[in-house]
Amino acid sequence: MLDSLFGRQGANRDGAEILSALQQAARERILILDGAMGTEIQGLGLNEDDFRGERFIGCACHQQGNNDLLILTQPQAIEDIHFRYAMAGADIIETNTFSSTSIAQADYQMEGAVYDLNKEGAQAVRRAILRAEREDGKRRFVAGAIGPTNRTASISPDVNNPGYRAVSFDDLRLAYGEQIDGLIDGGADLILIETIFDTLNAKAAIFACEERFAAKGIRLPVMISGTITDLSGRTLSGQTPSAFWNSISHARPFAVGLNCALGADAMRPHLQELSSVADTFISAYPNAGLPNEFGKYDQDPEEMAALVAGFADEGIVNVVGGCCGSTPEHIRAISEAVAGKAPRVPAEHRPFMSLSGLEPFVLTKDIPFVNVGERTNVTGSAKFRKLITAGDYSAALVVARDQVENGAQIIDINMDEGLIDSEKAMVEFLNLIAAEPDIARVPVMIDSSKFQIIESGLKCVQGKSVVNSISLKEGEENFIAQGRLIRNYGAAVVVMAFDEQGQADTYERKVEICSRAYKILTEEAGFPPEDIIFDPNIFAVATGIEEHNNYGVDFIEATRTIRERMPLVHISGGVSNLSFSFRGNEPVREAMHAVFLYHAIQAGMDMGIVNAGQLAVYESIDADLREACEDVVLNRRSDGTERLLEIAERYRGTGEKQARVQDMSWREQPVEKRLEHALVNGITEFIDADTEEARLRAARPLHVIEGPLMAGMNVVGDLFGAGKMFLPQVVKSARVMKQAVAVLLPYMEEEKRANGGTGERQAAGKVLMATVKGDVHDIGKNIVGVVLACNNYEIIDLGVMVPATKILQTAIEQKVDIIGLSGLITPSLDEMVHMAAEMQRQGFNIPLLIGGATTSRVHTAVKIHPQYQAGQAVYVTDASRAVGVVSSLLSNETRDGTIETLRGEYAKVADAHARAEAEKQRLPLARARANAVKVDWSQYKPVKPSFTGTKIFEDYDLAELAKYIDWTPFFQTWELKGRYPAILEDEKQGEAARALYADAQAMLDKIIAENWFRPRAVIGFWPANAVDDDIRLFVDDSRTEERATFFTLRQQLSKRDGRPNVALSDFVAPLDTGVEDYVGGFVVTAGIEEVAIAERFERANDDYSSILVKALADRFAEAFAERMHERVRREFWGYAADEAFTPDQLVAEDYGGIRPAPGYPAQPDHTEKATLFSLLDATEATGVTLTESYAMWPGSSVSGIYIGHPDSYYFGVAKVERDQVEDYAGRKGMEVREVERWLGPVLNYVPKAPE
Repeated sequence: MLDSLFGRQGANRDGAEILSALQQAARERILILDGAMGTEIQGLGLNEDDFRGERFIGCACHQQGNNDLLILTQPQAIEDIHFRYAMAGADIIETNTFSSTSIAQADYQMEGAVYDLNKEGAQAVRRAILRAEREDGKRRFVAGAIGPTNRTASISPDVNNPGYRAVSFDDLRLAYGEQIDGLIDGGADLILIETIFDTLNAKAAIFACEERFAAKGIRLPVMISGTITDLSGRTLSGQTPSAFWNSISHARPFAVGLNCALGADAMRPHLQELSSVADTFISAYPNAGLPNEFGKYDQDPEEMAALVAGFADEGIVNVVGGCCGSTPEHIRAISEAVAGKAPRVPAEHRPFMSLSGLEPFVLTKDIPFVNVGERTNVTGSAKFRKLITAGDYSAALVVARDQVENGAQIIDINMDEGLIDSEKAMVEFLNLIAAEPDIARVPVMIDSSKFQIIESGLKCVQGKSVVNSISLKEGEENFIAQGRLIRNYGAAVVVMAFDEQGQADTYERKVEICSRAYKILTEEAGFPPEDIIFDPNIFAVATGIEEHNNYGVDFIEATRTIRERMPLVHISGGVSNLSFSFRGNEPVREAMHAVFLYHAIQAGMDMGIVNAGQLAVYESIDADLREACEDVVLNRRSDGTERLLEIAERYRGTGEKQARVQDMSWREQPVEKRLEHALVNGITEFIDADTEEARLRAARPLHVIEGPLMAGMNVVGDLFGAGKMFLPQVVKSARVMKQAVAVLLPYMEEEKRANGGTGERQAAGKVLMATVKGDVHDIGKNIVGVVLACNNYEIIDLGVMVPATKILQTAIEQKVDIIGLSGLITPSLDEMVHMAAEMQRQGFNIPLLIGGATTSRVHTAVKIHPQYQAGQAVYVTDASRAVGVVSSLLSNETRDGTIETLRGEYAKVADAHARAEAEKQRLPLARARANAVKVDWSQYKPVKPSFTGTKIFEDYDLAELAKYIDWTPFFQTWELKGRYPAILEDEKQGEAARALYADAQAMLDKIIAENWFRPRAVIGFWPANAVDDDIRLFVDDSRTEERATFFTLRQQLSKRDGRPNVALSDFVAPLDTGVEDYVGGFVVTAGIEEVAIAERFERANDDYSSILVKALADRFAEAFAERMHERVRREFWGYAADEAFTPDQLVAEDYGGIRPAPGYPAQPDHTEKATLFSLLDATEATGVTLTESYAMWPGSSVSGIYIGHPDSYYFGVAKVERDQVEDYAGRKGMEVREVERWLGPVLNYVPKAPE
């Protein structure tokens, strides 16, 4: 009976009706998806014989663990699990076919069972939901589950061969097609492509869906669910949620969402991002928390349900369920928790071309012109052609990287060269680009005159790319077929103005062909208008042939007409064609391009294939040259060509950069001295050649490192130790050293292979460094690492937000000699205490270095040192002390004496701290409150802000922010102590400070000119009043409905001279005064861009520039906070409209009002950031997220609240007593133990041990 209902005749089902039913249900309520199959199957306790059943009793391969096979061998058990989920409240039940492809089943030699697995898997769910329907009459849906397979199409499994792929797009397409056939024939209602860690795999599945739907005459709804693999917020293949959506949106899924990898709490920010961009329904089925050390999931149904219900409360989901670790009990709890909650309303479709590489690129109206990088085109770049022809793909990647760094938002890749295998070259290059995040972050334009090459390229790219190009040259039938294929691959398309009669060379022909192509693509190929890019053909002008004179005008006017008639399409063109007559005269060509673009962009041209690094600025072109170019481009004079030719020679060669004049006498010294000079002075210009010369003279490449290079670094170390070199200069020296070692490395590897020797130098020691879990700040850690590396220590840097388990596991695997921990925020102090205790528990005895802005000698002595008696915890004040500390701890001669001295010092520090704390009299909370700040509220009338609610700044002028930079902390980052600008003239540090400042100014100029950062901000104001120590925020000025509460802490130290015990709430009008007061809040960020830029410098062995860009990003964030506070005082709140302070006065905080930050002295509780971020919807507005320890990511971000009372001031809460902590916990609704954890650094007592 089931075969006749849901077998091959099942293709007659109405997919449109299923989709309509799902959509209607999803608009009315939040739908429930089922939970984990694996968790339930594990609970059955099945053995090998159970997995084999009777059908596979004789198969050769081990089957236990092949959960999908149970569909055929234990069908009733699988059906019963589905039934339990249905009765728990699930509306959509997944088939047990996650691994039912020939690729995944090959591990069990079960490829031949794939069709049966999928068909009978769907039938098993159908039987289960029919049973459930007989119980409650409720309609449910069968979701055919398609997993990602165990192969990745856009990542190489071989780190030494990044261009290799273990599976192809077509392999996946065919495997998925077989799976989809079985699911359709078994009666699936929809297809669920899930747990996507590589978007290219998902695109293959989408392509297979389109093929099989067409073949079977039925179109089923599709759900798509990606997986964010860690806190970086990206898929395993590197895409952000928004980029992922752009890549798969062509599938027009019923729902898109996230599942697996993370628990609900960690999934939230990524779900929020996806919810904000997707114009369809959103699904979320997280794991039941994260697995414990035994691989089990500890989150109980109620806890998980509460977190998932939070998604519903935020209005960001339409379908919810569970992944790993979830059970029918979890699903029942989730179903009950979201019952009655309103489903999310899908985001409105925005008709903008939305492309993606690893990151999204949306061509909004705010972007006037898109630079398409042309230098990775063998037909347009002789250099690139030579590299590809020679097979030098490494150098070819540098060309691509330069294009991106020079501002190309898309890179055009063309391999149409007769002497190479163009298809193979296209595939190879695209695969290599995928392994280069700084290139792969932008979309690619796959450019070829051969559609076969275009299609091969499309099969390599996980992002949404652009095809360049197709045309009507071969007739409508071929044009439609190619358009549909491109749409199925999920790409946008360039359409050339070319038809059966040839290229369009007049205005009329350009408009006619583009109009015809538009109608065909939108009406017959299903193309969204915003994904169509017309190229109406840019031809050369000033050729001496009269018919060519109007080519520029024809293009510009055709562009204007096309954009008026078809407003959503885009216009592009190959700009370099225009100036073909002036080959060899680059200044004139650049001027012609700039003039042409100036007028074409105004007419509606919004894309162009240009060399982003070689484009003159229209306004800066010499007036005579500009006028002559405009005469030619706009065909204003009959003698335009002759006039341009006359003046062109004046400009030939002027575009070349003048060589720098410098003292080169050191180049005449022996190579050893040249290397030393380069290291001491941080000169990289000649390091490759000098290192190679030294290598040729040495017996082994290793001897170059151990000889002249280390000798040079010893000079650097001696000068640094003597105070004759300073940290910025040392970091520059490290850059030179790294580049020299990079030259020698291939020869050392070759030597190792040839003779079996190690080929490795003997390091002074191996140091593992990490910023602890929850913390994102790493500038100081990186500086210490560089300084230690300069002194011959091998550095293993694990980066930021590193959990203790990873640090200790790596320490064991790498056999490190010392561990260094860094942290900036106060919760990091507790994490360091935990690390010390774990090292004690696991039997470590190696030294533990402690550093970072919030760390101290006292905290290390009192809290960290006692937890690690087997080894030694050491507080390191700064990078200049690190070498001495590490060398003394690792030396056999000095280690014991150093540890003995440290323990004696720490004992004294701990005793002194205990005595000092005992002598400080602290007040009971009631008496501290009685001694609060006394404000005469009857004499104060607060100013009402110009708005309440929030205001978002999507971008901000970097040049304006630069005026607000406080440079003193910048120099402190580099351990140059002193105030700016006096430090520039300091007798000892002045020279280093001036050099650093010059480098900073040079980079600052580039940051501003090239828009390296995208600062973003959100501010808000709310009606507020104080109630005791709390600041209550209200929904509106009626002050009848509370919106949120900022909880504050009060000083408890006994004060002399009548000074008050302050809390932030003292500066906000109490509710019972009737005074209508307000508070504000803000989050500002320099932007996420600094991370990628710093990583790019690091990959280029340029730690100096990496640290410099991070330090400047920090300064921009603080400057943004300063500028925004000024605007708040003068404009947005307006309580100091006439304020006019100088930058120095702003730094000195001479203004009225304060902007205290949660986690800092006036309110040391970092968890208050959660309230602030929620009020501002800060993550959505700025992209800034909070880590589990409430650090902000990216690190160059600042947040806080605004208080406007003129008498308010900054202060430190200092230590608090148990009575206040218990009161505070009660007010916040938190457990006392939890509050004690967050307030650990300011507790004036030892918390009770857990019972």
